[in-house]
Amino acid sequence: MNGNQLASYIDHTLLKADATEQNIIQLCTEAKQYHFATVCIHPCWVKLAAEQLQDERDVGITTVIGFPLGANASSIKALEAQQAVADGATEVDMVLNVGYLKSRFLSAVKSDIEAVVNASGTSAIVKVILETSLLTNEEIVIACQLAVEAGAQYVKTSTGFSSGGATTEHIALMRHTVGERVGVKASGGIRDYDTTVAMIKAGASRIGASAGITIVNKAESAASDY
Repeated sequence: MNGNQLASYIDHTLLKADATEQNIIQLCTEAKQYHFATVCIHPCWVKLAAEQLQDERDVGITTVIGFPLGANASSIKALEAQQAVADGATEVDMVLNVGYLKSRFLSAVKSDIEAVVNASGTSAIVKVILETSLLTNEEIVIACQLAVEAGAQYVKTSTGFSSGGATTEHIALMRHTVGERVGVKASGGIRDYDTTVAMIKAGASRIGASAGITIVNKAESAASDY
């Protein structure tokens, strides 16, 4: 897989608390240069990213909802998603309510996802962050099923702010559960080319990474070796 192909999988991510306006502008410049799938940023920067990317149809804008714990009220998550889409977000990555899932409040988990799906309308893709490092395999399967039933277009491994990130085992389990009609995003701890390729081979259709440039450059270097 060459660099351009790999870049199309990557959400070029900057979710540090101390990210500045100039950092976001630089992120958008890099996304345009490398043709990443989206930039992934906090909601407060969505309007700025929309301005920076207004003439770039190939790069979308991902933002995060209920981040990073997922414990906000569903009504707040819905309002956050609605505002983000109004500001220009094309994809929203919402954090599932992990405590509800572990308490087996399954109807509440599904309703929480549905609230964000409905608030996002037809103009934005919804990805559900499961925080797989906190879940059993059974809970991962249940969460994936609820996300699909609630109308989400993707399931995603991690926020990158918890006890662990993506693993190929979890990606394979998520892919097996949702089938081919729903996307699977690997995120959390993906910093190099080999790990990225392993995630894609395991079933990931999107990669969340802050090391996207390093990964793509390595792909170009590997391709030139043949």
